[in-house]
Amino acid sequence: MYNDTVIDHLTSPRNTGEIPDADGYAEVTSPACGDMMQIFIRVEENRIADAKFRTFGCGAAIASSSMATELIRGKTLEEAWTVSNGAVVRALGGLPEPKVHCSVLAEEGIHAAINNYRARMGLPPWEESADETP
Repeated sequence: MYNDTVIDHLTSPRNTGEIPDADGYAEVTSPACGDMMQIFIRVEENRIADAKFRTFGCGAAIASSSMATELIRGKTLEEAWTVSNGAVVRALGGLPEPKVHCSVLAEEGIHAAINNYRARMGLPPWEESADETP
């Protein structure tokens, strides 16, 4: 059902845990299955210096969260914002169709954490756009 990359991120997830005093934080839940992701980011000079997650859910949700944090670390906030669920799926080498919704959880978590950071800095939230779908 899962390819080697997904299994690797499931059995050896990257960037798990919390960042104490994170600059941005979000908790998102999938309405499709109830999986929940918490994501923490530390921002330095407009770049995501660190990203960690805690996900409670299926293997695809954990693998998607792990890959998402790998994809955004070191990126500017603007670059990280453009990491779509499709990019997560591609980086994982694919997910079974019934599990693609797990990658949406990762994208929503990234966006919510960035907007949480922006709110803490007194900045307006960035809006979702229709061209971000995979």
